[in-house]
This record gives sequence, C-alpha cells and structure tokens, in this order.
Amino acid sequence: MKRKRTAEEEAISFYQTSKKSSAGSTSSTTIEQQQQQKLQQQHSHIHIMSTTKSDIGLIGLAVMGQNLALNIAEKGFSISVYNRTYAKTVDTVKRAEQEGKGSFKLQGFEHIEPFVQSLSKPRKIIMLVQAGKPVDATIELLKNHLEDGDTIIDGGNEWFLETERRARDLASFDPSRNIHYMGMGVSGGEEGARHGPSLMPGGPIESYHAIEHILKKVAAQVDDGPCVTYIGPRGSGNYVKMIHNGIEYGDMQLIAEVYDLLKNVGGLSNEELQQVFTQWNQNELQSFLIEITSRIFAKRDEKDQSKFLVDQVLDKSGSKGTGKWTIQECAERSVPCPTIASALDARYMSSRRDERVAASKVLQGPSAVSGQVDKQALVNDLKNALYCAKICSYTQGMNVLREASNEFGWDLKLGEISRIWKGGCIIRAIFLDRIKAAYDKNKDLPSLLMDGEFAREIAERQESWRRIVTLAVSQGIPVPALSASLGYYDSYRRLRLPANLIQAQRDFFGAHTYQRVDDSNWFHSDWATPKL
Repeated sequence: MKRKRTAEEEAISFYQTSKKSSAGSTSSTTIEQQQQQKLQQQHSHIHIMSTTKSDIGLIGLAVMGQNLALNIAEKGFSISVYNRTYAKTVDTVKRAEQEGKGSFKLQGFEHIEPFVQSLSKPRKIIMLVQAGKPVDATIELLKNHLEDGDTIIDGGNEWFLETERRARDLASFDPSRNIHYMGMGVSGGEEGARHGPSLMPGGPIESYHAIEHILKKVAAQVDDGPCVTYIGPRGSGNYVKMIHNGIEYGDMQLIAEVYDLLKNVGGLSNEELQQVFTQWNQNELQSFLIEITSRIFAKRDEKDQSKFLVDQVLDKSGSKGTGKWTIQECAERSVPCPTIASALDARYMSSRRDERVAASKVLQGPSAVSGQVDKQALVNDLKNALYCAKICSYTQGMNVLREASNEFGWDLKLGEISRIWKGGCIIRAIFLDRIKAAYDKNKDLPSLLMDGEFAREIAERQESWRRIVTLAVSQGIPVPALSASLGYYDSYRRLRLPANLIQAQRDFFGAHTYQRVDDSNWFHSDWATPKL
C-alpha cells in the first residue's frame, strides 16, 4: 500500500514544482521548470543570506504582498521575502532595487529554511496568500522551522473562525515552542499596501507589541495617528476586516444607485457626473469611493477616445466572499443589515446577466424618462439621500461588531476602529470623524441613529431621501440599497411594528406562544376557535 504523505510533504508539494530526474531528457522538463532554472542562474546572487538578520518576513508576493513588502522596506525596516514561485521573488527584489535605488533592505529567498533563518528572533512572518488551503499549506511549511515566541500573521481575508482554529492548532502542535498566530485585516488595495494601508491586527497582545513599531510606520497616517490599533484577541482582526468589507459593499451599491438615477433620470453626461462627484468630494460625502468615482467618469476608452470607459464595462460585478460572510454573521448575531444584504443581492442579480437580458424582453414595467426633472434639485436630493443611507450602512456594520464583541468577549473599541478606517482603507471618509466622536461620547451607544447629531442630520435630509425612493419606484429604477436603508430607518423609529400579526400566525400554526402588551408572560391560544 502506498504511504500517505504527511501534512508537511503535502505543503512542500504545494509550494515546489516536482523535479525531474537529471537522467531524463530535456523535453521532459516543463517550460516552467526551465524558466525557474534560468532565473536561479541569473539571479542567484540576490538570495545569498546577509549576516544581518531581517526585522520581519513576508510570504506571498502577489499584488498585495509585493506592495506591502516594498512599503515595509521603504519605511527603513529590513525584510526577507519568499513566494511559492521563484519568479515573483525575483520580481520583488528587482522592484526594491529600482524603487529604493539601493537603499531598501529587502532580500529574497527560494527556499523556506534559509528564509526563516534570515529573521531576527522572535521571528515575525506575515502571510499574504489566498485564503483556505494555501494558508494551511504555508503554516505546515513553516511550523517545523519556528521556535519559541515566533509569530505568524495572516494578512489575508480569512474567515475568523479559521484563524481561531489555526491558532489552537499551532498552540497544540508543540506547546513547548509557544508559536503565536495572528489574523490581521489589511485594507487599501494595491495603492494602500504600497503607501499606507489601514491595518486591523488581532491575536495575542504580546505578539502585537512585538510588531507594533513596524505596523505604525507602515500604516496610513492621518491627523490623529497611524491607521492601526490592537483590535483584540483571537480572530477579532479578521472579523473587523470582514465587516469593513460588508460596509464597503453597502457604500458601493448606494453610489451605483445614485449614479443610475443621475444618468437615466437626470440625463447627466459623464462630464456632468464627474463634476457632481468632484463637488461631493468637497463636502460631508468626502471619501475615497466618491473620489475614485469622479475619476472613473473622466476616463476615456483607449480603444475609442470618443467614448468613456465606464460605458464599455459590462454590468456584472464580482465578489470574493467577505460580503457573504458579513451577511451570514448578521443573521448569526440577529442584527438587521438590510443595506449590506441588498448590496450583496444586487451583485448576485448583476451576475445573472443572460437571464436579465431575456427578462427585459418579457417583463413589463415603467421605463425611465431621462432629462425631464430639475437637474440641480435631483443632485441635491441624491446627495442628501446618499448621506442618510450611508449612515444606515455604517450603523448596521457597527452593530454587528458590537454584538460579536459581546458574544466573543473581544472588547472592541468602536470609536478607535472608526479612527483607523479614516486613512488607507477603501471606506475611508471624513464621515468617520463623526462616528468616532459619537462612540467617544458614548461607548455604549446602541445605534449611530441614536446619536443626537446623526439623528438631527437625518431629520433635516429625510424628505429628500423619501422623494428619491418615490421617484425611483415611479421610473422603474431599482434602488434596493437606498430603499432598504429607508425601510431600516423607518422600522427602527416606529413605536409599533406589524410583528404582532406574525407572532400570532406562528402561534396559530406552530404553538410558538406570544407575549401580551399588558403581560410579559408567554401565552398560547386556540386561534381556530370559533371557525369562520
């Protein structure tokens, strides 16, 4: 019977292309192997170990990993890098030489053991590899080379319970070695990773203190400090990043719906859209997403300069899982998050394009009439509606964080989390100053809607919001996030909801019981008597 490979052997096979026997013919060697061998010969000099140990290591040199490595080197720290494929390592070292003009202390390694040995103790190794099996494979590759007090930091978008499992597995692997494991959210995309992301590290506090001086230099810098803070124990860092991404989904969908109305009801050209979003980026809506939206409308199509690129992009938006995870957690924590949920549903609907094309030829409804409204009035109403709905989206995300913090004992500081989102990350916005102030004023605030300033602002703007939703419905323009946000606001402010009927139905068919308005005890009634 063939012996089953060990976990470490599986990991090694994942990371290394199997080598052919030297007795084999040249034709049996794959093109990839030939390229790897050529790279080894051309660039072997960059992998000679320095006598000086590196401050930190990084594994995974795709876009995010490579840019974060260069960011770390640019901030004056020495860093060792390793990647599954050697070519990426070579490319990273070349970029470091070019961008640092010889000043970056970055060294690349082809094999895992010399990579680990190049690091100062206790070792600190950031992983930026694809979530799931690649993370487990990387840990298997690393763990036998690590020693007491070393820390692995997963910087990918990982499910928080997987982070907690891996921390337990490492702790039980060899208790005498006390290998630490952290999950760290990294937001900001390629640009943020290179020049300053928002960082959300969670795990053992002593591990955070060991890497804190590096993270504070690498993170985005705003008026009240670097965009990094200790989030909390265990998987809290990954959890906060997940909710950040859920809020991001809501924000992007709200902006898309506003764009739809401006274009197809207001009749605004791309030049006019660019002007509107540029103006909005100078007031209370100032944010990264509003800024890039204005820039998108200005981009011409390289294939045809008479056209704008945004109009040539197929109307199918993708997703990578964190939005779905957020909604799963909203349900698990019993926290209503309709803005974020509708944003996720909108992406799923967009992906069914063939069905929509077919349905557009069959299903009837009102068609948008463009250019028959007062453009400036529409722009003003949409600005107010977007701001109100944005408050609801952030409220929902913060409420999930609060519930999870209570459930898992994380003691999340919502005001501080708001602060580190002010720079570097995708949802960075001037608006976050207001959220931080609200939680600083009352750390036990049950909802941002209950903050006096936010309540006043929504009260002043809500008529615009209601007009926009009404207009969209009358024109047959879907605004799932804007309308869901309004429904959320109205439900939250209602003294009495029709849930009494739902509970009566549940008691009728399932004897689920109910409470009375005049008695908090539980009751069951025979609703079928008398029969009609």
